[in-house]
Amino acid sequence: MTAFVLVSGPFTGGWVWEETVRGLRAAGAEAYPVTLTGMGDRREDAGSGTDLGTHVADLLRLVDGIAATDVVLVGHGYGLHPVLGAADRRPERVARIVALDTPLPRDGEAAVRSVPDPDVRAWPADPAGPGADGGPVPPPARGGWPRWGSTEGVPAEALDRLERLAVPQPAGTLTRPLRLTGAASALPVTGVLCTGNGSSIDLVEMLVESGPPQYRALADARVCFLELATGHWPMLSVPGELAATLLRAAAGEGHRVKAPERVHKGADERADGSADERVDGIVGQRADGSAVKPTDGTADRRADGGVDERAHAAEVPTHLLPFLLDPPEASRERRGRVDLHLPDADGLGDRPRPAVVFVHGGPIAPDQRPTPRDSPFFLGYGRYAASLGVVGVTVDHRLHGLGDYPRAAEDLAEAVGLVRADPRVDGDRVALWFFSTGGLLAADWLAAPPPWLRCVAANYPAFAPLPGWGGVEARFRPAQVLGPESSAVPVVLTRAGREHPVFAATVQDFLDAAAENGVEVDLVDVPLGHHGFELTDPTDASRAAVERAMRSVLRRLRA
Repeated sequence: MTAFVLVSGPFTGGWVWEETVRGLRAAGAEAYPVTLTGMGDRREDAGSGTDLGTHVADLLRLVDGIAATDVVLVGHGYGLHPVLGAADRRPERVARIVALDTPLPRDGEAAVRSVPDPDVRAWPADPAGPGADGGPVPPPARGGWPRWGSTEGVPAEALDRLERLAVPQPAGTLTRPLRLTGAASALPVTGVLCTGNGSSIDLVEMLVESGPPQYRALADARVCFLELATGHWPMLSVPGELAATLLRAAAGEGHRVKAPERVHKGADERADGSADERVDGIVGQRADGSAVKPTDGTADRRADGGVDERAHAAEVPTHLLPFLLDPPEASRERRGRVDLHLPDADGLGDRPRPAVVFVHGGPIAPDQRPTPRDSPFFLGYGRYAASLGVVGVTVDHRLHGLGDYPRAAEDLAEAVGLVRADPRVDGDRVALWFFSTGGLLAADWLAAPPPWLRCVAANYPAFAPLPGWGGVEARFRPAQVLGPESSAVPVVLTRAGREHPVFAATVQDFLDAAAENGVEVDLVDVPLGHHGFELTDPTDASRAAVERAMRSVLRRLRA
């Protein structure tokens, strides 16, 4: 028999699972809705030392008392932290972990870090913030629940009950880091994705293929996914469907994401489009996502399409692959979050130079190393700009979550101000060059372009939030902000022919709006290129596209 242990998100108790429990028990399963210490009707049990460890101990006592052989631990929101902590200590008792609309935290992460709202994530560092004095964190005020996850689909009466029964969360449960030994690393995991909260299987596949490196784990054979068409609280919005989905998860059903394999052509492409396989052929994800590449120089792709086992002797993520051009190193000066790649002295002497500011996408994990400006990709672009006589600028803005676009926009504006104030920069001749989901940050500059902004460039951008990214503020929609005044700044747009459809759709909407508002767009196409082609498709065509786009930007800077 299967026994489900159900652990809900912050401020709640076992009561939120009532209808889902009925569905599970009606199907013949055991169900244990958990009310952790200090939560729900156990509010008075909390003490000053109540923290994540307390809640892990709660689950261990429960799991140790369950006779069923197949125990499925279900964690929702904060609840996934104690679930993983308990599984790490009793892996032999757990048949499966279900992550209900919640990303899997890593060892050392505190639960507060996974909250979408940046203000909430900043609580631990705020001396005046909730829980700073050791007291509990109050539940959201009326209307504040979406900051903790979409309430789409939750009936009004259920939302009223949620607000009425919510209790303060002991601060230590959110701030104490999760500690994992790896003992549960082999357990199967099912991610239940709530599409109304921005998650979907399509999005997972895109992130595995082109997202930051941490997403590679989602292609692990032990991980599968199921979807629910609702917001972050399915136990309140679709409890019956949730029960059926949990039963499917326990049975091992679900979609498994495969890490794509791609062979990249080298510089010696033949006229017929075929090519000798490069010994640095890449197996794995693409550019700003996770990928692997043999680095010992021994790997090669066999004629039958297989991979020589030597290719796995050494692996690095794709975002650490070399830039497709090899510009000379330039003098690099670091000022806070900003790096300036400075051109060598030439016939211009000490005259100020134009500048190109390169803007990365994301979200990027705050502890990702190297940071974008230290990656081969942005080092390559910065040096390339400097080699052509302009100042190449790279910025580590703080886009760590979907709610961080306003903060990232502030970082970018601050960086631009710093660059324009530098005496080595011609402050009246600046271009902004956006990449991938960094394209949303172009909206402010396109809506009201300043006179010193001579050009906006974008490579494979998102010009509107991706499906389910409802948490992104309305102002970050370049395809919707264009107006007659936007025609003052030309756009150099580089498109990848093999782009993700969701990205391509936003670009087409932007092009339609640009045509309607008289915005000049210079299109640079890479027909066989993928998202992040500068790293994943190091072909002559890709190099030519980068060179052409740069020439177009420089022509406008120097006009």
